[in-house]
Amino acid sequence: MVLLNPTTLANWLSPHSIEWYKQLSNLQGKYTYSWNSTITEPNGESIFDKEVVQNILDKKVLDVGCGHGEFTLECSPFAKEIVGFDVTDNFVKIGRENKRKNVTFVLGNTKSGLPFEPNEFDFAYNRKGPTSAYPSLKKVVKKGGKLLGLHPGDELGKELPLLFPELFETLQGSPILDTIYQRLDLSNFSHKEVEVVNSIELLHTPLDVIKLRCFGQDPKIYEALIEENLSEISKIFERNTTKEGLPITFSRYIVRAIV
Repeated sequence: MVLLNPTTLANWLSPHSIEWYKQLSNLQGKYTYSWNSTITEPNGESIFDKEVVQNILDKKVLDVGCGHGEFTLECSPFAKEIVGFDVTDNFVKIGRENKRKNVTFVLGNTKSGLPFEPNEFDFAYNRKGPTSAYPSLKKVVKKGGKLLGLHPGDELGKELPLLFPELFETLQGSPILDTIYQRLDLSNFSHKEVEVVNSIELLHTPLDVIKLRCFGQDPKIYEALIEENLSEISKIFERNTTKEGLPITFSRYIVRAIV
């Protein structure tokens, strides 16, 4: 049985486009994953989060691509001041509703630059935010200041197109890493490095496979995949799963830079 390619359905939005983020904010009100899984430790996200906390003590900090501000607020007890910046108005609105006295949320698009003063920040981080921010960060972070970035790895879920052809697209080359390096080269940081951190994500059920594929999409797409393909997806899942779940690669790039 041939699985349905969801990108051919009406209302499919390109993941991580501005329209997609707006739809996600309207559907969920926050940027949190809708599927259930377990991620082995250590992984790129846990390593990144710990490094951020270690670097923000008593500093003025910029969070680029802050989403609804959950991680921004988690960091606020450690920072002197923290500013969350995001392109999605509903996410910024939610962040402002939960703000603390040392937290500010600003709406804007990194492709238009960052609306801050030169050398305004001691430290900045980009937690799965836009890579287009890097050249502008050079201007708003003080000389010698550090930056950390976290981005999806090109090997993320590389098993899924093999297990579920058509449902998932095969990624050719390393477009994410290539883009990161292009942005970093434009930024002229005094130091830059990118670390690849791979671990294992275990999807709990066949429905979680569909939820992962339909993350941020119109609910009608999710319903169509369940109606057309749940039976076949369940068979494939059961043939390849373990007691802990269906193992796939969880890949992240960690960017470390100094202005």
